[in-house]
Amino acid sequence: MTQRIAVLGATGSIGDSTLAILATHLEDYEVYALSGHHRLDKLLALCQQFSPKRVCVPLESVDTFAKRLDAADLDIDVVGGDAGLIDIATDTQVDTVVAAIVGAAGLPSTLAAARAGKRILLANKEALVMAGQVMIEAVKTHKATLLPIDSEHNAIFQCLPSIIQQDNTQIHDRCHGVRKLWLTASGGPFLQQSFAQMQQAGVAEAVKHPNWSMGQKISVDSATMMNKGLELIEACHLFDLPEDKIKVVIHPQSIIHSMVEYSDGSFLAQLGSPDMKTPIAHALSYPQRINSGSQPLDLYALSGLEFIKPDLQKFACLRLAREAMKAGTQATIVLNAANEIAVAAFLAGKVRLTDIADINEQALTQVQVSTLTANADIDDILEIDKIARLYTDTIIAKMV
Repeated sequence: MTQRIAVLGATGSIGDSTLAILATHLEDYEVYALSGHHRLDKLLALCQQFSPKRVCVPLESVDTFAKRLDAADLDIDVVGGDAGLIDIATDTQVDTVVAAIVGAAGLPSTLAAARAGKRILLANKEALVMAGQVMIEAVKTHKATLLPIDSEHNAIFQCLPSIIQQDNTQIHDRCHGVRKLWLTASGGPFLQQSFAQMQQAGVAEAVKHPNWSMGQKISVDSATMMNKGLELIEACHLFDLPEDKIKVVIHPQSIIHSMVEYSDGSFLAQLGSPDMKTPIAHALSYPQRINSGSQPLDLYALSGLEFIKPDLQKFACLRLAREAMKAGTQATIVLNAANEIAVAAFLAGKVRLTDIADINEQALTQVQVSTLTANADIDDILEIDKIARLYTDTIIAKMV
């Protein structure tokens, strides 16, 4: 049976990789819906290539984009804004939602997909950083399926027994012997540079990742290692473990994507070329496997694999993520919001790369928000997010 796919965030790097796979497996997958935000010319080209039934654009672009589709002789339903994303994510014709919208903007539609019982391929880590408990509860209550496509979380998922893949609470069964999870990190473009060199780094240097081709925001997060901090928080929710059971190790070659340490001394690792098509193909076809189109790993060409302990003074964002996870969901919401604002300020040339950690720490220690209750919902989460963003704006305003 053909699986109908909605790719939310189709014009980003995850969207590129997902659609490259789908284009070679159209006998098994139908591109039913797409969404885009900034790159509407690219979205139009994707509509011409895949002829989806539905497409979502920013609210103010709905009429204009609909006219462009008409001019291209394409009969596609156009919806707009958050409501449009939610409408697509919950469409009864959609089997699988690829949640690839960057940042907090992806949360409402991802949560809606969970509540609609969809199969969710999760690239939007903020959905779990901001609403981990709510999201996991929604997945279980509504019998949705949540499959991680971040390379690190997908690697851990592949290295766990199938019973834990089906039910993350099974990770606590002593019979399975899971001792720790190990997230690997590339170390980003500044691994071999000093803190002083990081202070002087411009945008072009910060977004030039040594191994991966990614968008600007996630590239900057990789440079500060906030990306790994967010992944640590995400892993806690995905695999039902406290933060002290999840370790981070810098592995500059990005060949081992993550590992599971077992009580008998075994380490199970997933290896592969640094190409996002591999984890996406795994999740698309799970529990089967399909050809991803990625370059096979040449073991003979590997010169060596390094593992380095992270410097938490140089990469303070990783330390802040652990502190936020210990403090609770309200703290992880604040940290994520502050980081999005701080990264945007850096990309706009308002602050230095190394100021991002300082801004995040100020927000984390100074923003006053109420503790989320057990029955907190998305409105409560977004209110904390809003407060944190406004406060972070004031911190940055004092610096420029």
